[in-house]
Amino acid sequence: MFAWKVREPADGIVVAPDERLPWPQTVALGVQHVIAMFGATVLGPLLMGFDPNVAVLMSGVGTLIFFVAVGGKVPSYVGSSFSFIGVVIAATGYAGQGLNPNLSVAMGGIVLCGVAYAVIGFVVMATGTGWVEHLMPPVVTGSVVAVIGLNLASVPIKNMAPTAFDAWVQAITFFAIALVAVFTSGMTRRLLILVGLILSTVIYAVLTNGLGWAKPVDFGLMEKAAWIGVPKFEAPTFDIRAIALIVPVALILVAENLGHLKAVGAMTGRDMNPYVGRAFVGDAVATVVSGSVGGTGVTTYAENIGVMAATRIYSTALFVVAALFAILLGFSPKFGALIHTIPLPAMGGVSIVIFGLITIAGARIWVDNKVDFGDSRNMMVAAITLILGTGDFTLKFGGFALGGIGTATFGALILNALLSAGRR
Repeated sequence: MFAWKVREPADGIVVAPDERLPWPQTVALGVQHVIAMFGATVLGPLLMGFDPNVAVLMSGVGTLIFFVAVGGKVPSYVGSSFSFIGVVIAATGYAGQGLNPNLSVAMGGIVLCGVAYAVIGFVVMATGTGWVEHLMPPVVTGSVVAVIGLNLASVPIKNMAPTAFDAWVQAITFFAIALVAVFTSGMTRRLLILVGLILSTVIYAVLTNGLGWAKPVDFGLMEKAAWIGVPKFEAPTFDIRAIALIVPVALILVAENLGHLKAVGAMTGRDMNPYVGRAFVGDAVATVVSGSVGGTGVTTYAENIGVMAATRIYSTALFVVAALFAILLGFSPKFGALIHTIPLPAMGGVSIVIFGLITIAGARIWVDNKVDFGDSRNMMVAAITLILGTGDFTLKFGGFALGGIGTATFGALILNALLSAGRR
């Protein structure tokens, strides 16, 4: 598992998962993977009110767990999953600023979501992936992924811009990100969220700290924070409503991870099917461990897959290096304090982009898989699912309520199964 064939660096070289470059180049490329995952892995916990230090630390720990689970055969990084954002906000009533006061409730749901995910993984290891693809065809997975972004749309607009000035800052932020996405290239484009957020934060600081237009950025917390320290870990509590909202995310993680494995298989030319069940289990155990101590649920990262596609270096050694570097960052309170200085409206502008991209990712699943909306079944599944999630359709069972993302997820699965009855 830790034995890689060493390849000498050369232009255009392709490095397979079981190979590596000499250690200096491997370390540098591993740090690049940390940078690639950084924006999303930090942004996810901030949007849910989790401690970013714990989230980054557990992304490193989770990546090592995943590496061991797949026997070092699948190059992947795991980090904070955006699939949890909507259900965590719904379950905890988080207002979008500071630490989430109901963090432990969300953690309990994340832990049990990981358990459910692990069960699916063990079943896949025993039976193969055919039933998963039958249960969740592209019309279902695309609809559910799109619903996550649509369900969250009101959060940044209504809760993260309390003043007119804040709304303008949000607009500056999403324009900055859009300009970076279109008019830059290379790693700058890959880090578009992080670069756009830095630009908007600098503009905010100039307008507030410099010109006094609104509440200034407070750097006091960062000045007081130590360079090295242990993150603040939390313990989960188990609430039935939160569990019911969060556990269905396991289905989304299955679809997401399966898609990522197919992408990695296509890039590397290696058959990843034998590792699908083990990848699910590794991701699930990483989610359970993360949720148990105050971290977010995790998933394999498209950002890092994009870096591999650009570099054509698929060595799993890179991800061991990246995991260890992330763990070091997690033990720096100074790093966590820096994250907390980001202005709320700048985060709101980022949220608008991120939630929109999640929605588009769902639509892309339809396009990539050529979903036929001339088929009445596909049309009904997608149409009903989108409105259930966007409108936050809620079903109540006594004192228990199942909110929009939950009803949309189960609705898509049930509708697809019902409307597909009798079809081959």
